[in-house]
Amino acid sequence: MATLKSLKIKTSTCKRIVKELHSYEKEVEREAAKTADMKEKGADPYDLKQQENVLAESRMMIPDCRKRLEASLEDLKGILSELEDSDEKAGPEIADARNTIVEVEKVFETTEA
Repeated sequence: MATLKSLKIKTSTCKRIVKELHSYEKEVEREAAKTADMKEKGADPYDLKQQENVLAESRMMIPDCRKRLEASLEDLKGILSELEDSDEKAGPEIADARNTIVEVEKVFETTEA
């Protein structure tokens, strides 16, 4: 049985994962710039290799984060439809959930384009 409490939890989960995804994307940009800078300056090969490993780890987190976001979005949609079927169609939690779904779908559109 879907409740408003579970809807709030799923909504917050989606919002948190979106923030996490943006954070990883920024981290990849930052680490890529740092790696390029190290290559230009002719850094020690060991240090450069370590920096490339850091960059690779950051890049690996983005697909993982996207999968978790897709799963939590599906959970949120499922709970929202259950609540709407049980005649819970209004309220701040419902509106927040709908806005979050739109926001998450925009994230997927911009990353796929």
